This record gives sequence, structure tokens and C-alpha cells, in this order.
Amino acid sequence: MQHHPNRAQVSFLGVDPAWMTWLGLYAVTLAAFLPALSAGFIWDDQPGHVTRPGLRSLAGLWQIWGEPGATQQYYPLLHSFFWLQHLVWGDAPFGYHLVNVLLHATAACLFGVVLLRLQVPGARLAALLFATHPVTVESVAWISEQKNTLSTVLYLGAALSYLRFAGNRRSADYARATVLFALALLTKTVTATLPAALLVVQWWRHGRIEIRRDVGPLLPWFGLAVAAGLVTLYFEKSFIGAAGAEFALAPADRVAIASRVPWFYLGKLLWPGQLVFIYPRWEVPVSPPALWGFAGLTAALLGAFFLVRRRRPALLATALIFGGSLFPALGFFDVYPFRFSFVADHFQYLACLGPLALAAAVVSRFGRPTALAAGGAAVAALGVLTWHQSGTYRDGFTLYTATLARNPACWMAHNNLAEALANAGRPAEAIPHLEQALRLWPDFPEALNNLGDDLNRLGRAAEALPHLERALALQPGFAAAHNNRGIALAQLGRFDEARRGFREALRLQPRDARARFNLGLSIAQEGNPGEALPHFTEAIRLDPGYTAALVNRAIALTLTDRFAEAVPDFERALALEPDSAESHNHFGRALVLAGRYDDAIAHGRRAVELDPRNADAHRNLAHALRQVGRVDEAVRHYDQALRLAPPR
Repeated sequence: MQHHPNRAQVSFLGVDPAWMTWLGLYAVTLAAFLPALSAGFIWDDQPGHVTRPGLRSLAGLWQIWGEPGATQQYYPLLHSFFWLQHLVWGDAPFGYHLVNVLLHATAACLFGVVLLRLQVPGARLAALLFATHPVTVESVAWISEQKNTLSTVLYLGAALSYLRFAGNRRSADYARATVLFALALLTKTVTATLPAALLVVQWWRHGRIEIRRDVGPLLPWFGLAVAAGLVTLYFEKSFIGAAGAEFALAPADRVAIASRVPWFYLGKLLWPGQLVFIYPRWEVPVSPPALWGFAGLTAALLGAFFLVRRRRPALLATALIFGGSLFPALGFFDVYPFRFSFVADHFQYLACLGPLALAAAVVSRFGRPTALAAGGAAVAALGVLTWHQSGTYRDGFTLYTATLARNPACWMAHNNLAEALANAGRPAEAIPHLEQALRLWPDFPEALNNLGDDLNRLGRAAEALPHLERALALQPGFAAAHNNRGIALAQLGRFDEARRGFREALRLQPRDARARFNLGLSIAQEGNPGEALPHFTEAIRLDPGYTAALVNRAIALTLTDRFAEAVPDFERALALEPDSAESHNHFGRALVLAGRYDDAIAHGRRAVELDPRNADAHRNLAHALRQVGRVDEAVRHYDQALRLAPPR
């Protein structure tokens, strides 16, 4: 009879040592990524990934699955997961960051379990290296890259189930593996490389590949992978913007890029210093020496691994899995980030598993004391670097300032920093960054559009208009530029042209609440509040928290003698933004029209308290005070209004 050790020998306080290992890994991961938990949203977290207002209902969940284009990319499982998280966290970033860190820790645990099943030495060390390596920070601290962490959990779950199937040929394990693989594809298409990776693993284990045993079960997976890849390529070109002159690369340039990319990523794995959110874009076209240098080095290394494949199969297997996992990002396919860089840390999140497994296996062969010392030192050093790197993702200001410190010619970082400044109510500070972005790339449509937008915010519509028209000349289907051009035209009193611009923006993006609101506003500004009402209502339907739309619908309702219907809109707007001087001011003016002078005075006082330089608020408060006979106080506010906005 086989002897089973007493439970007391293999447990501590009733906890299996294996579970203690994985719980420890979660603790180490949380410690390393602690700064990320207090970070905010950056770049395309909102509205690209965190569920936008128009999709937050059950009908929105159907749109996520059934309407291509409803989300930035067609990854319906990912966006369903974001939809579910929004029910729990709302727009608070902490929850999303916590989930992402926990998903990363789960992926690291599954990585270790897969390696243990394959009997790879140093499996737990490999899991710790992956959990704490700084190249993973971009995927973990950036909420949008939850597509990486979630898809990797599903990828590794599918791999583990398939390895069980490969051992027992049970249909239940195969079905589970297939479902998990399909879910991974619906989260991020880079997981399409899994069936090829499993074939390499089977070759490594058995020394050969058998068609019936190894290839046959994976054929349906290859079909799913190809289909998912084609869908993603279509979305990258049609919806994301992976098209244009910067993607017109010669075949030789693509080969050169593909030859250099793996070496770049290996370098960052070995020495994770100078990590940058956006790396400098390599020069193309590539000269012949540069082309053949990396290509020759890659070919020589693969050739050497091939020659020793029988004695050291792990070398060739690791190289094939690493290169295969990187294949979607090697440069043969156009993806949006190639506009500004051919490399990004998040591109190697999945691919780095192979080299880390090999490194841990090598370290484990030095003997237990040496392996523990070297492995512990490596994990500690990587953890400190990860903790430091996580802090750069605190907010857009921190991230893009750090990016520009290491990549000063990054026009995208200048543009994004300008957006962060504008969104913080600092458009004047944003303009120099946009001007610098345009010096670096004069034909940058997004920067031209953002410059026009910021000039509009500063009331400089005449200066904004040429930039917006230039953006549209470069990119005629740029909905945001049509919208901002309409705003500039409306500020200049050219309402007919403005409305045409807003309607074109809506034709291109029918779910654009801002363009819908602006169309309504331009109609109301010409004295047609009743005609504007349906547009304000539609903007609110698309974005229920759109306070400007709520306030302007309330104003339109008041002007059409429907004050009772206007009150809930004003109250809802103030519930969303209690310190909005504009909302208090307009509500006060509406209350004067309704004869509720005391309430009007209360809101008027709050408006001038919040914005003492708002001439309109002083004027409206004066009207309310005059109605109740407080003439002296009214005169003081009339005088203040005149000082702030003298008649021309």
C-alpha cells in the first residue's frame, strides 16, 4: 500500500503548502503594484473601454455583442466584463485597477500551474518573475489593457485544460479547453497563437508531432484563430485608424522590423531599464545593413537552436513560442499603435512567458541554495522596479511627462498631455504642447482637432477654424473635427454651416452625444428652443450624465412655458455637479421666470459664490433681487456685471 504522509506534515494551520505559495504570489503582486491601485484613468480608458453611458443598460449589453462599432474594438467578452464592473464600481478607477492586478496575479499562478504540469524546473520562480517583472506594468496599470490580463487568464486556462485532455483524451477536458480558447479570442485576438504554441509544446514533450494525436484536435482552434484575426484586422483599419501613409511600409521594411522586434523585447526582459509608455518610432525605410543585421542574427540563432534540438529542445521551443506569440505585433499586420511606435511593453505581455520559463529553469539547475538566493534577489529587484514604474501611471500628467522625459520627440505624448490639460480645464496650457506636436508632425489630424477644440474653449473661434479645416482635409471622415468645426462656426454666428457640420458628425458617429447636443444648442441659439428639445433629449439618452444637455433642455423647457418639466432636469444636473456655477445660474434665471424669487436668489448667490467673475450670474441675481424690492443689493450686482462685461 502506498504511504500517504500525515496531513500535519504537508500543511500549516490547515493550509496546503501549494495554496500558501499561490497566496504568497498574490501578496507579492499586490505589493509590487500598490501604486497602480491609486491611479486614475488614462488615454482610452474613458470612453474607449470603461463602459460609456449609452451602453450601460441591458440593451447596451446586447449592442456590445450584436453591433460592431458599438465599442472601440470588437472584443465583446472584454466589454461585457467592463459592463459588469461598471455596475459595481461605476466610474471609480480603484475597482478596475484592483481587478486588473488580481487578474495578473491569477495569470501568474496559472502560468506556474501549467509549468508544474509540464514538469518544467523552477515553475514557481517563473510565476514570480512574471508577476513582478516591470514589462508587465503597462498591461496591469493601464485599465484598457485588462484585455491582456483577462485574455491571458483564459489562454492559460485553455492551455491547462488542453494539456489534461492530451493526457487522458477526455472529451470534457477538450470541450472545456475549446470554450476557454473561444472566450480568450473574444477578449483579445493575440491569444490566437495558442494552438501553434500547443503544437510546439507537444513537439517538445514527445520529440515529434503526430497528425492524429496533436494536429487533429487543434484544427478547429486554428479555424477560430484565423476568423478572429480577420475580424480584428477589419476593425483596426475601419474603426481604430490603422490606415494611412504611416502604414505604407515596403516588404523589406516589414521584415526588418520583424527581425528587430524580438531582440528589443528580449533586451527589456533582461534589463528592464528606461521603460517608456511610447517608445521612439524606428526610422523606415531601413537600409540594407540594418535589414540584414537583425535578420541574420535571428536566423543564426534559430539555426543554432535547430542543430541542438535533440539535446536542448527547450531552446528551440522557447524561441518558437516567443516569436509566435509576438507574431501579431511583429509588423506584418497594421495595428493602430504602429502610428507612433513599432514596439510597446503590452505587446510582449503574453510572449514573455516563454523566456521567463526558460530563465527560471536555468536558475533552478544551479542547486537549491544558489537558486533560492538568485531567484529571490531577482524577484526583489524586479518588484522594486515594478513598484516604481507603476507610479508613472498615476494620471495622464505623470505618464506623459515621464514619456516626454525619455522620448522628447513623441508627438503623441504631447497631444495626450494637452488633452489631459484641457480636460482639467487648462486649455491655455495645452496649446503649446499641441503646437509642439504639430512641429514634430505637421499633418497630425488629432492634434489639429485638439488645437481647434482648445481655441474654441478660449473663445478664439476664428483662430480655431483653419486648424479644424486642415484636420478635415487630411481626414474627411473625422467626426470629432466636424463637431468642433461646427462649434467654431456657431461661435462666429454662422449657424447654418455649423448645423451642417454637426449633422455630418452625427452621420459618421450617430451615437455621439456631444454632436447631438451641439446641434440642439445651435438651433436654440437662433431662437428655436422647441425645435432644439428633441436633440437635447437624444443627447441625454445617449449620455444620461450629460449635465450641459440637462441644463439646456431645462432652459428650452422653461422658454416654452414648461417650467414644471424643467425643474427635474435642473435638479438632476445639480445632483451630478453640485458646484456648477452655470447650472445654479440658469436655474436661478428660470426660477425668476416662474416667479419663485427666493429660490432664484439662493441659486443666484451660489452661482456668484462659485464664479465671482461670471457677469451673467451677477446680472440674473440682480434681476431676482429687484423683484423682491432689494434694490440697493440689486444695483451692486448690476454694477459688478457691467464691470466684468462692459457694453461694447
